[in-house]
Amino acid sequence: MTALRRQMDEDMIVRGMADRTREAYLWAVTGLAKFYRRPPDQIADAEVQAYLLHLIRDRARSWSTCNIVVHGLRFFYHTTLKRERTAFCIPAPRQPGTLPALLSREEVQRLLTHASNQKHRTMLMTTYAAGLRLSEVLHLRVGDIDSARMTIRVEQGKGGQDRYTVLSARLLEALREYWKVSRPSPWLFPARGGQRPMDPSGLQRAYHAAKRRAGITKPGGIHALRHAFATHLLEAGVDLHTIQRLLGHRSISTTTRYWHLTHAALTTQAARLELLDSVPPVSPQG
Repeated sequence: MTALRRQMDEDMIVRGMADRTREAYLWAVTGLAKFYRRPPDQIADAEVQAYLLHLIRDRARSWSTCNIVVHGLRFFYHTTLKRERTAFCIPAPRQPGTLPALLSREEVQRLLTHASNQKHRTMLMTTYAAGLRLSEVLHLRVGDIDSARMTIRVEQGKGGQDRYTVLSARLLEALREYWKVSRPSPWLFPARGGQRPMDPSGLQRAYHAAKRRAGITKPGGIHALRHAFATHLLEAGVDLHTIQRLLGHRSISTTTRYWHLTHAALTTQAARLELLDSVPPVSPQG
């Protein structure tokens, strides 16, 4: 670890920032340094702006991803390097109210079937069946899977909140088969070497590759699986407050937007939340 990276991490620690926020901000600065192949403290604002343009135009990164990069870089330049001002920015999203394209159950099945290997298939299955964010999937530990209570513990999700989400019988079976082969510890889905979680870009690539092979042309990244989790629960008659708790939304208003993605009537029945039990079995492909 370089002295600058260590200083930035210490600056975040003393401010009580969550581990995942620290990792995201450090990742942002590392990406900038790798792009220009020189230390980030030697990179000017105009070059940072050009890098952000590269992320948006050439690498097709989402607005939310670029926004995280901007926040991470601003922290580095303002706090760690103590610069008074920076001039780089990204524009606000053009259509903040646009609803995401929704994957059907059949499309989710096809996507899982076309995952390139068992690890990727299990990660994508976990993302969908538990309604997890990308960072939450990557930071799962083996001990977070509670087969006795059929729950998954999500530690320090968005906003620094812990929560529990559902563990379906089908997902538990897939996780057990994956564990028998890979024996991960402590991270459930580690990077090579097993000491750190898998890089976010790796899972994003696995998602897009499976989507292409499945012939799915709907736009959007891996977050579409979380959208599918919520809307499929609505279609199954699960109430909004239950879905809010499973997704980890602080406000019910955030959850209600999924109402617009389904035509099914909402009920307050206590449905059994085993989404993957309604999906045909997946044949392993590696």
